[in-house]
Amino acid sequence: MSRFAMPLSAIVLSCLVVGPAPAAGPAPVLDTIGGRQVESLTIRHPASKEVIVFEGGSRNTIERWGAVPQQLAHDATVFAYNRPGYGNSEEAGTPRDGRTIVEELRAVLRHKGLRPPYVLVGHSLGGLYMQLFARAYPDEVKGVVLIDALYPRMVKRTEDFPFLSRLAGRIAFSRTVWREIEHIDETGEMVLALGGIDDKPIVRLVNQPTSSTAIAVDFGAFRMDEDTRRQVRALYPKAKTIVADSSHQMALTSPEVVTAAVREVMAAPGSHAVVARATR
Repeated sequence: MSRFAMPLSAIVLSCLVVGPAPAAGPAPVLDTIGGRQVESLTIRHPASKEVIVFEGGSRNTIERWGAVPQQLAHDATVFAYNRPGYGNSEEAGTPRDGRTIVEELRAVLRHKGLRPPYVLVGHSLGGLYMQLFARAYPDEVKGVVLIDALYPRMVKRTEDFPFLSRLAGRIAFSRTVWREIEHIDETGEMVLALGGIDDKPIVRLVNQPTSSTAIAVDFGAFRMDEDTRRQVRALYPKAKTIVADSSHQMALTSPEVVTAAVREVMAAPGSHAVVARATR
């Protein structure tokens, strides 16, 4: 399997796996923004100009970032939040496509007084949203870290999922989560319709278990053809790719890999086409 062809667990099943308990830290707060409650965590660094913005994967809430935000708070202001319908954030009636989610995130950042430049950190489906953010608003973005992320055209339209996969998704997941999944393919096309971000430092973290017991699962939701794999590999030619023997929830199982990647992007004047393997 290509290192960029992740199992379906990347958008649905992996969030059922319990990782290490997150370290204690500042508590999230609730704000009323745009008429609904939004749960977020902000740790301000008065001496830093950058804001590290975390966007989680499908079903992932703030605590799935573990101790990473607290560790990076020594370097910059950090911000993590729960999208509508996640944690204590109220569900929204707005569409759950990537452009709407990006605009809602920017509204929350403005409400919190968090101005660019942003270092965008996206996990799984959140990585697809962060690609859209960076392409839509490149002047606001210093760099991007993509953690076992989804990329455009990797996931099929939900109407092309096998019937049993669609049925299981509607039964197992909340209305909000399924609505996001329904828009993954559309969001990917939004990303591709915008200009590239090769002038930004980008680090791609890829989980590639080496254990012989690791089993990939896709349930017919992924496009596995060679053309799609080639297109995904070619998306960010100047990005640095780091392959780690971890889990899909890399912030919990390999926090040191995640924090190092964010710090590298913060310090980098540019990007390099390098593939490395992380050591644990």
